[in-house]
Amino acid sequence: MKKICYVVTISLTIRAFFIPQLQKLAEIYDVTVICSTDNKLQYQLGDKIKYFPVDIPRGIALKETIKAIRELEAFFRREKFDMVQYSTPNAAFCASIASKSANIKVRNYHLMGYRYLGEKGVARFILKMLEKISCKNSTSIECVCNSNLRLGVQEKIFPVNKATVVWNGSTGGVDLKKFDCNKRERWRTEIRKELDISEKDILFGFAGRITKDKGINELIQAFLELKNESKLLLIGPPEGINTLDTKLWNWAKENESVLIHDAVSYIERYFAAMDVLILPSYREGFGNVIIEAAAMGTTAICTNIQGPSDIIVDSTTGLLCNVKDANSLLECMKTVLKNQYYKELGSNAENYVKNNYDNTILCEKILERKRVLLES
Repeated sequence: MKKICYVVTISLTIRAFFIPQLQKLAEIYDVTVICSTDNKLQYQLGDKIKYFPVDIPRGIALKETIKAIRELEAFFRREKFDMVQYSTPNAAFCASIASKSANIKVRNYHLMGYRYLGEKGVARFILKMLEKISCKNSTSIECVCNSNLRLGVQEKIFPVNKATVVWNGSTGGVDLKKFDCNKRERWRTEIRKELDISEKDILFGFAGRITKDKGINELIQAFLELKNESKLLLIGPPEGINTLDTKLWNWAKENESVLIHDAVSYIERYFAAMDVLILPSYREGFGNVIIEAAAMGTTAICTNIQGPSDIIVDSTTGLLCNVKDANSLLECMKTVLKNQYYKELGSNAENYVKNNYDNTILCEKILERKRVLLES
């Protein structure tokens, strides 16, 4: 039986994106997962998937990085994997070096985005250089979407003949059993009652980190113009509040038209309660919340950047606005309100996602891709 190892930095990445494909691969291959220490992960992976904890540092930490590389290389040599796949920047850097040193034949980089795009100066230079090293050490690269592939070639991160996109892109697709649009109306009623929002209220929503890079300043600024005819729901950990415009954030906290929630369980139910998802990010790897909301029949307004621009069919399944442009975002918000345009877009988005991002089909495509790599 061929042996495959997946490496990421933190266990949350495995939970959020990889478990369905890992379980599919485990039907045929001997599968191991490496990530940060997590006492509950083995139970969630099941009996067929092995888990080996390695604490790979986040950020730039030389001593810890060298330690992680040595630990990974020793493990790879001992286990003699046929393929090592890695995702997320630090895990990719460490695992690409370790797997090459251990003479692993297939070293596959699942590239979920470019962290250096959010940096400037020396930090940007270093992170871009590390990305190039990871790609050079890899025998193959799977980009999360076509725009990321094009950018990687344009930025000379990797040559075009080394990279591909599996099916229509995304890391894990969307679970249509979990994000079941047949339950939309029931969940919509339940969550709106919980949030004290009437059925008549228009609800714009956001799900992600509450930070400047996610476009929260522009979102609040645009919503100011619509506060009397709609409501805004912000869902996500407040890890970047210090990066926000203080006046805008204080207004949002104090205004009754804005509801702020930390990360929630059952996000699919909150997507059902929304009329429009808004993702005004400055950068994204892909933007999985877009396809999750769409599966629940909720359209999205997103910035025209790598990732979201691959998902949204502009003016058909959603709308694209300019990055860092509150006025452009406001115009899109006004547009979807006209004659309840958001309902038409939401219906189109649901059908589009079912045909293009069903995770059961994506898992089959991933399995097929792994067979090709292992046989090459």
